[in-house]
Amino acid sequence: MISQLSWKIGGQQGEGVESTDRIFSTALNRLGYYLYGYRHFSSRIKGGHTNNKIRISTTPQRAISDDLDILVAFDQESIDLNAHELRCGGVVVADAKFNPALPEGVNARLFPVPITSIAEELGTSLMKNMVASGASWALLGLPLEVFNKAVEEEFGRKGPAIVEKNVEAVKRGSEFVLELAGGPLEEFRLEAADGKQKLFMIGNEAIGLGCVAAGCRLMSAYPITPASEIMEYLIKKLPKFGGTVVQTEDEIAAATMAIGANYAGVRTMTASAGPGLSLMMEAIGLAGMTETPLVIVDTQRGGPSTGLPTKQEQSDLNAMVYGTHGEIPKVVIAPATIEDCFHDTVEAFNVSEQYQVPVIVMTDLQLSLGKQSCEPLDYESVKIERGKLVKDAPELAPNELFKRYEFTEDGVSPRVLPGEKYGLHHVTGVEHDETGRPSENSVNRQKMMDKRLGKLKELYIRDAIRADVPHETPDLLLIGMGSTGGTIEEARQRLEQEGVKTGHVTIRQIHPFPTSLLAPYLDKAKKVIVIENNATAQLASQIKMNAGYGEKIHHLLKYDGNPFLPLEVYTACKELNEDGYI
Repeated sequence: MISQLSWKIGGQQGEGVESTDRIFSTALNRLGYYLYGYRHFSSRIKGGHTNNKIRISTTPQRAISDDLDILVAFDQESIDLNAHELRCGGVVVADAKFNPALPEGVNARLFPVPITSIAEELGTSLMKNMVASGASWALLGLPLEVFNKAVEEEFGRKGPAIVEKNVEAVKRGSEFVLELAGGPLEEFRLEAADGKQKLFMIGNEAIGLGCVAAGCRLMSAYPITPASEIMEYLIKKLPKFGGTVVQTEDEIAAATMAIGANYAGVRTMTASAGPGLSLMMEAIGLAGMTETPLVIVDTQRGGPSTGLPTKQEQSDLNAMVYGTHGEIPKVVIAPATIEDCFHDTVEAFNVSEQYQVPVIVMTDLQLSLGKQSCEPLDYESVKIERGKLVKDAPELAPNELFKRYEFTEDGVSPRVLPGEKYGLHHVTGVEHDETGRPSENSVNRQKMMDKRLGKLKELYIRDAIRADVPHETPDLLLIGMGSTGGTIEEARQRLEQEGVKTGHVTIRQIHPFPTSLLAPYLDKAKKVIVIENNATAQLASQIKMNAGYGEKIHHLLKYDGNPFLPLEVYTACKELNEDGYI
């Protein structure tokens, strides 16, 4: 028996690949397995190759597997594009309709199953995804009743007749492949899982759940890959709590609407990707100047311009840190896990109100859309912190205004909501005095700039850096951000097994940069390698600029649209450790 296995299904977009993956993984989740998924899909509604890969394990996993055990192929293109991942002795379950063939040099077993024909015999070719699912499930020797339960939940709303036909499709696919293979494949039998169902979600869903828990009651946004699922989640959930989602005409309107609603006292957020973030820059500056809370989620994808809308990248870092004109205080937080997506979203709302600044939650496509298992979330830890929100403002003299931008020791001024008695003040995007009245006085200007920029000097979010450095002076210190964490950790463990002293740091507070927390680890490491999905080493540049140590910092970059594999990171780190260069 084995403790983990990798399964992939491929075909043309719109062929049922997504629903097959969903039902297959739901059934595995019910058995208690840990899952980590990756979606490769085209930036079009229908057509173009797509595939979904799942890593199935009895222990937690946070990285894509290097190789592949079972490939389910709806067309020859899926075999041609993915067969190179198959390990020696792997299996391809393919639709016999297209006379499948393995590429030269691929050492795997091919099981041609009349997937489309069986589905058509049952009434419609649409059920071929269930035939294929049943075939691959049967090869694993897993209980069919569990899979049928997942099928029932997927199609139950369509009535018992549809459920019965899909269950029959699963049965037919299972029976056919077992006859071909002579029974379940013993080398692919998984060890029993713990039987405990885990949460199984994408990062965008966890962010949406975090919004609800944080008290967000309005989302204003424009749909864009890979952020749209946050909208879709909140469209269903917010009305149950008296909230709503507004689809605006563009990202400029989304950001300014969020600023207006936050000014009025409603916790509001928006979410987008790189192109949308570019459009929001002037509004982010307005939030900074007016010291209005604003939460933005940037789900990074391949750029520039339209770029690679459905592919992985981490290239918006500089835009998030430096994008606005002028100088304002802002916070950039980078979740690294599904759990982080939930808790960091809550923290983003709190920090935004406590410091009255824009907060950007920086994710990437793999974290946003990669579905994975996680343990139950800690809802008891959620606390709502609204900062210096003034109720019952002190009485003012006639013609006196409330000092909304009052100079204070910590740089954070008292904040009132519209309609508050004795809270009358000006709000403007131009420089202003303590009451908000426009002011071009040079002394006031400098004091206001110092006040705004000084607010965040001592800010460290929860786990601003997450360090696992078991050695006093590691040979290699591996540093990453976002979804790379699990991949880096898996590579690090392999290096440790070979006697290489390593450490791993995930930087989660990108701005203001947590220099004092990171510097001690940089100082003690012999060599540092920064792993990131962009072409210009943006995270490495932040480290060098803020902390120094440029002479020992190396970087591993990948910007072809795909996430890192553990083997890629391991190989690069081994070369760096042995040869001194990559």
